[in-house]
Amino acid sequence: MLDKGIRIDAFVTSTAKRAMQTSAYFIKAYKRPTDELIQKDELYHAPASTYEEVLSSLPDQYESAAIFGHNPGITAFVNSLTPTRIDNMPTCGIFAVEIEADRWADFSSAPKKFLFFDAPKLG
Repeated sequence: MLDKGIRIDAFVTSTAKRAMQTSAYFIKAYKRPTDELIQKDELYHAPASTYEEVLSSLPDQYESAAIFGHNPGITAFVNSLTPTRIDNMPTCGIFAVEIEADRWADFSSAPKKFLFFDAPKLG
């Protein structure tokens, strides 16, 4: 992400141990304090609609966000964003999209553009 010049303003994570560990790794790589993690209990075993609701409720001070969660909900969520589909969102997988919106409240209806998909095991 850093090598691609991707800026992350908000780090939003499930409170489950594995998601917290993964998000802590990312926030450390971005040299941000761990107390900036936005923890959301509702992301644990959440359906795709919950991911959308969480992002739609972010304060507009954030221009970008990374969300850390679990399957099968996270895979369903990323597959709902653009025509690009993946079979499974792997651990530490990144599905990056760009949205055309000025407010997070408009996330659901905002046009979205697929940027890239990456994961450690992809090489």
